[in-house]
Amino acid sequence: MGFSTEIRENRAFVAEIKFLVPADRVEALREWARGRLRPDPYGGGPHGDTYETNSIYFDTTEFDVFHRRGSFGRSKYRARRYGAAEEMFLERKLKTHDLVSKRRSIIPCGELVKLETAETRKGWAGHWFHRRILARQLAPVCQVAYTRTALVHANGHGPIRMTLDAGVRAVPSKALAFHDLAGEPLLTGSNGILELKFYRSRPPVFDELIETFALIAQPISKYRIAVGALYAEEVAVA
Repeated sequence: MGFSTEIRENRAFVAEIKFLVPADRVEALREWARGRLRPDPYGGGPHGDTYETNSIYFDTTEFDVFHRRGSFGRSKYRARRYGAAEEMFLERKLKTHDLVSKRRSIIPCGELVKLETAETRKGWAGHWFHRRILARQLAPVCQVAYTRTALVHANGHGPIRMTLDAGVRAVPSKALAFHDLAGEPLLTGSNGILELKFYRSRPPVFDELIETFALIAQPISKYRIAVGALYAEEVAVA
């Protein structure tokens, strides 16, 4: 799967709602949505809407991001690769109240090691990301992988997007390298994690989806699930 180097670095604030989809509803929900939305333009597979996602997440030695301490609770920093692509993204996901925004830059996978240096390099696409993780004393803590179905459409206020993630796996990782996690245990069983993104008002198709499958919104973080499983003793609250 290829990506354009012209992808915008900044994404505006959007509303985001998450749901844990019970295993017995995952496949039916996926097919229902495919009949009403369009495949993500970067997707693959038989339906053109699926891809493998791998992310390396960053946190402090005290897991301040996981514990949402102070300003660490509003943002996540990660390096993300889709499938076997030769390019990847450096991303910051920022949450303000019920809205999220994303800043991302694309770099060749071979340049990920530049984050290991103690000095940033101006002019490099990942300069802003490198500068932030150094200032906040962030380092890799885990790799999270899953299969994503991504569908898109538009309403009167702009694009809408639905993602359904399944097969969530994770391993502890202090290195800036991606590994095959196919043999690792599933962290959420056969359940799915559904995310709905939109601008302003929630589109009717999302209302219908929620009602049809009797879904209840809840805060879900694949990163927090992973860290809670991988570092249970380190993050336990007395």
